Amino acid sequence: MTGSEFQGPGPDAVFAAGLQAGEFRIQRCGNCGAYIHYPRALCPKCGSSDLEAVPASGRGTVYATSVVRVRPGHGEDYNIALVDLAEGPRMMTRVVDTDPQGVRIGDPVTAFVGEIEGSRVVLFRPAAAASGGDGG
Repeated sequence: MTGSEFQGPGPDAVFAAGLQAGEFRIQRCGNCGAYIHYPRALCPKCGSSDLEAVPASGRGTVYATSVVRVRPGHGEDYNIALVDLAEGPRMMTRVVDTDPQGVRIGDPVTAFVGEIEGSRVVLFRPAAAASGGDGG
């Protein structure tokens, strides 16, 4: 790569292709080692373009949570959460397979690739539910 020209698919396309393959990948900087999410063209820590998509551990902790109330007859209430990934980045997502009101700050969660309205996305479930426990 020369100058500011980038070659190949952009970071969003690489992330989306991983989701289509059922893989949750985040970027890692080859220069400083920082893990990055959401996908970017340059490392926000050191400015390097030496970024590669690597499998995420899937482990995280709920940093913040809120319940979206849906009008009766138009679906079910759902959770929106900020999850701190074990690798360091924080991402906005949903915690599913549990009562949306039961999600608490500090809860351990596990990622999986799921679907919302026909789009592949990274979702989380309580870690106990993901490991075969009772989920809560």
